[in-house]
Amino acid sequence: MIREPANVVWHLTTVNKGLRRKLNTHKSTILWITGLSASGKSTLANALECRLHEIGIHTYLLDGDNIRHGLNKDLGFNPEDRRENIRRIAEVAKLFVDAGIMVITAFISPYREDRQMARQLVERGEFIEIYAKCPLDICEKRDPKGLYKRARAGKISEFTGITAPYEEPENPEITVDTNKNTIEESVNHIIMYLLKQKII
Repeated sequence: MIREPANVVWHLTTVNKGLRRKLNTHKSTILWITGLSASGKSTLANALECRLHEIGIHTYLLDGDNIRHGLNKDLGFNPEDRRENIRRIAEVAKLFVDAGIMVITAFISPYREDRQMARQLVERGEFIEIYAKCPLDICEKRDPKGLYKRARAGKISEFTGITAPYEEPENPEITVDTNKNTIEESVNHIIMYLLKQKII
């Protein structure tokens, strides 16, 4: 359980989120991509960031593997460490929203409770859950890192979808079927949502 530090008070700054958004000329939001390993999260996130960058949106991409090389390199993959991994990412994403930047996250984030925690850190409309939907058997066939093969062989413990649970989103803002749709189609679907909601 995370406890509030004693004798620490939040310091309000003169340059606030509203002013930063005005400078950037667009809203800041968390685009939280969740899905199984090899469901296409990182590929989708990268393509989405490229498209947003092309149309002048200030972005930053937080990718699961990249974060574990630095900020979260001290964490493993047991349930407690997975939760702490997502908690830290959610707090970082919140800072990007405050900075007026559209932040894209690509993490398995297997637990609904943790994704809900991330949502509650920001204001209504600032968290958009994107479910990269793909059947487990297709993810296993793709297996670009050989992780499913190693998990099936017992070489990786607590692997999501095999020996650890993945809780599908119940009401995501956006679902993209990465098994049936191309990356371009998936990106277009997300962009259309952002335009419809007047986020961009």
